[in-house]
Amino acid sequence: MKKQYLLTPGPTPIPPEVALKEALPILHHRTNEFAAIYKDVAEGLQYVFQTKNEVYTIAGSGTAAMEAAVVNVVSAGDKVIVASCGNFGDRWVKIAQSYGANVVQASVPWGNVVKPAEIEKALKENPDAKAVYTTFTETSTGVVNDIKAIGEIVSKTDAVFIVDAVSGLVGQEFKTDDWNVDIAVSGSQKGLMLAPGLSFITLSEKAWKAVENSKAPKFYLDIKKYKKSYATNETPFTPPVTLIVSLQESLKVIKEKGLENLWSEYKLLAKAARAGMKALGLELFGEIPCEVVTSAKAPEGIGGKIVKTLREKYGVSIAGGQGDLKGKIIRFAHMGFIGKADLLVGFACLEMVLTELGVQIEKGKGVAAAEEALLNG
Repeated sequence: MKKQYLLTPGPTPIPPEVALKEALPILHHRTNEFAAIYKDVAEGLQYVFQTKNEVYTIAGSGTAAMEAAVVNVVSAGDKVIVASCGNFGDRWVKIAQSYGANVVQASVPWGNVVKPAEIEKALKENPDAKAVYTTFTETSTGVVNDIKAIGEIVSKTDAVFIVDAVSGLVGQEFKTDDWNVDIAVSGSQKGLMLAPGLSFITLSEKAWKAVENSKAPKFYLDIKKYKKSYATNETPFTPPVTLIVSLQESLKVIKEKGLENLWSEYKLLAKAARAGMKALGLELFGEIPCEVVTSAKAPEGIGGKIVKTLREKYGVSIAGGQGDLKGKIIRFAHMGFIGKADLLVGFACLEMVLTELGVQIEKGKGVAAAEEALLNG
C-alpha cells in the first residue's frame, strides 16, 4: 500500500470535513435549501477575495473565469495590455487574441516579475488600452507580482485592471478592493481546498462600465446572466451542487482560521521550503518568490526523473517545469490543505530520490533546514 502526498500547485489535498460534504445526498439547485447555501458561499467568497462586490461562481476551471474576464470586457479590435511572467500570464495573451483583441505585451522573461514602472510606461504609450491583465502568483515559475503597486498605477487611467488570482487566493495576502483590482478571478482546487470544477470572478463598478460596452459574442460566460441570477441566490445554469456544498464547508474552515493567520502559516511554509532547497544545494528559481509554491533549479538532465520517481516510488507528487522550463525546475507547493508534516515528508523523499539519481547530497540536511525554519518561525 502506498500513501499519496500532494505537494502540487493544484489540485491540493482536501480536508476530510470538506470531502465528506460531497458524499451527502444531492440537492436540487432550484430550492430554498440550495439558495441558502449559495448565499452563504457568496458571502464567504467576498471575505476571501477581500471585496464588497459580488463574487460569481462559474462551473469550470479557473480558465473559465479568465475567459469570462476577457469576453465580458473587450470587443474585437480593442487594445489590451498583458503583463506576463510565465505560463499563466501567457494564457491571458492567448484568450485575448482568440477574441480578436489587439494585445500589447508588456511581458518579462520567465522567472522575472512584472515591474510596475513598465506597466506605467505601457499605459502612457497606449492611453487607449481598455484593460491591463496580469497574474498574482505565477506558479509556473514561483514568483509573485506587486499587484498593489500595479493597481495604484492602473487606477489613475481608464483601463480596467484584471488579475489572475487562481493560485494565490487564500495562500498569500491579496486584497481586491484595497489594491484597486477591478476584476479578480480564481479557482476551487488550490487555496480553497476543493476538487477542480469551480471558478470565481468579481467585478468593480469600473469593470461593469466596461462590461456594458463589450460587443464580444458570449452566452455561457455572459457575466450579466450571473449577476441577474445572483440577485435570487441562484446560478444561471446548472451548478456542480456537491462542489458548492463542499465549498461552504471549506469557507467555514477558512473563516474560522482567519485569512491573516493562514497568510502567516503559508509564509512560514514557504520559508521552510526555500531553506530545504538551499540546504540540498538546489538554487532557487524566480526573482521574487511567492508564498504558495517554491521553485528550484533541478540538477542537469534529471528534473523529469525527480518528479516521476517521487510520484511512482514514494507517492509524493510535486510539479516540474512547464514550457521552456520543462525538466529544468522542480516545484514544491505549500498551499491549501498542505501542512508542515507534508513538507517534511516531501523533503525526506526528495533526498532519497536525489541520492538514487546520483546527486551528491548530505542526507537529512534538507529536512533539518526545513525543520529549523519551522521551529524558529
